[in-house]
Amino acid sequence: MFSFLPERSNLAGVRHILLVLSGKGGVGKSTISSQLALSLRHAGKKVGILDVDLCGPSIPRMFRVQDNDVHQCDSGWVPVFVGQEQSISLMSIGFLLERPDDAVVWRGPKKNALIKQFVTDVAWGDLDFLIVDTPPGTSDEHISTVEALRPYKPLGAVLVTTPQDVSVGDVRRELTFCKKTGLQVLGIVENMSGFVCPHCSECTNIFSKGGGEELAKHSGVPFLGCVPLDPQLSQSLEEGKDFIQEFPKSPAFPALSHIAQQILDGTRQQSS
Repeated sequence: MFSFLPERSNLAGVRHILLVLSGKGGVGKSTISSQLALSLRHAGKKVGILDVDLCGPSIPRMFRVQDNDVHQCDSGWVPVFVGQEQSISLMSIGFLLERPDDAVVWRGPKKNALIKQFVTDVAWGDLDFLIVDTPPGTSDEHISTVEALRPYKPLGAVLVTTPQDVSVGDVRRELTFCKKTGLQVLGIVENMSGFVCPHCSECTNIFSKGGGEELAKHSGVPFLGCVPLDPQLSQSLEEGKDFIQEFPKSPAFPALSHIAQQILDGTRQQSS
């Protein structure tokens, strides 16, 4: 099923590749990846998401396309498109499993082979951004992903943390990983930075606050912003709705838009 096809330049039409990383699970990498994709789409960009979290693929469900199948074309696998406009395209192992409850019980070499095939054999077409949603840690999958993408000169990585010290400590290791692999850090996002009350919209810092910003300052990398824990965002992810379009008055909306804008500004500076 996962035999290699001759290498093609299926990423030749992708202008910018960025990875979403964190040394810790449960910090919301897939949430940030999906909302960043939606924010960039609303800015008029064509976006793809490559979900390389092989053991816990959640991107298909977040866009409510988990029942779609992947098809073949002359150039390889055709990604799954979201909505009638088809301005967001997705690839995930979630589309390749026979049943949604199937567990991926694979050793490293088989995982690494699929990641390499995802990079070379998905016919993305023309994209402004390809967002790579990664699993937790700094292990085989991450090394394989960075090495497979290196010839295509990725833009860099967005690191996601929550405010707690235990999360910030794991993300500090991710910074070391980026340094060792030569991957530029575009910035740090502090997710779940306060809880937005669904009744009065007051934001309470139940997980403390400022850990991500302090880490960015200490490490000398940009701080992209804080995203509060918002029930409306959770609802959108559960129902596969476009949060950016559905809840423009949510406190999380300007935070996500600001992060996307900084990514856009960074690409403009790089190309000028």
